[in-house]
Amino acid sequence: MPTYAAFLRSINVTGRRVKMAALVAAVEGAGFGDVATFQATGNVLFSAPRSARGDLEHRLETALGDALGFEVPTYVRTAAELRAVADLEPFPAAEVAASEGRLQVFFLRSPLSGRQRGEVMAHATEADRLAVHGRELYWLPHGDLSDSRLNAGSLARITGPKTLRTKRAVDRFAVRLAGQ
Repeated sequence: MPTYAAFLRSINVTGRRVKMAALVAAVEGAGFGDVATFQATGNVLFSAPRSARGDLEHRLETALGDALGFEVPTYVRTAAELRAVADLEPFPAAEVAASEGRLQVFFLRSPLSGRQRGEVMAHATEADRLAVHGRELYWLPHGDLSDSRLNAGSLARITGPKTLRTKRAVDRFAVRLAGQ
């Protein structure tokens, strides 16, 4: 049975504390197997019969909303898709090493259209580098996220719903998923 990674938005941030055992129980209650969490930030590993990504996301969102009492936007990737995200180097290694910020990955619902891509890239600056690849938007801030002038709200109006993880966390999650 295929294994998947789910990135959940708004878990253990903005006052929405969820015990990992409750999260696992909710995902298992939706009929998924081999459920495990990764870190305490809404990253879930699970297995399921091969299904359309949208169907998996919908099942998870419904189960989590029912169990937790609030909406939980969910972004599912296959093990191969997550490995591709981890393997991609959207910026030169020297540039990433020289940055005081940490490389970030926004997970999106679907790939951006050419128009959307252009609108997103118009937000890129020397201090906030952006790259789009597939259903991910990579962001290399020059410093701390709180010091960035990148307007996440403006990006959301272009990209639609999204959730953010550090590239380092994504890399570790991909290794863990590959070991399942």
